Amino acid sequence: MRISDLLRNKGAAVATVSPETNVTELLERLAEHNVGALVVVDPEGGIVGIVSERDVVRRLNERGPQLLDGSVSAIMTKMVASCTPEDSVDQLSVLMTERRIRHVPVVVDGRLAGIVSIGDVVKTRMEQLEKSQEQLEAYISQG
Repeated sequence: MRISDLLRNKGAAVATVSPETNVTELLERLAEHNVGALVVVDPEGGIVGIVSERDVVRRLNERGPQLLDGSVSAIMTKMVASCTPEDSVDQLSVLMTERRIRHVPVVVDGRLAGIVSIGDVVKTRMEQLEKSQEQLEAYISQG
């Protein structure tokens, strides 16, 4: 299965923030969208980073509550792993496992086209396994 198939089922909407966004506002947006990460984009829509709940918690532990008044640019991950719609879900699964990341933006011609989470990958894998099981059961029952 390709990332494009996953996005077709899931949708391509992506919540974003600017690097100047206040960390408190970031937390509000994470809660509002019920997501674990937001892609950080510049005014032209180019990806400049990604920021997750994990980033906030780790930096809050290091720097204390004043972090909440700072900007997203101070805590975001700047080296963003990405994928394309042509990549396979298996390739993405390997990338997520090796890099220990949970959210990967999907990029087409340098532009943000979607985002895939580890939950999306697991859901897709579960659906594939269920389909295989149904096919095997049908094959066995036909004798």
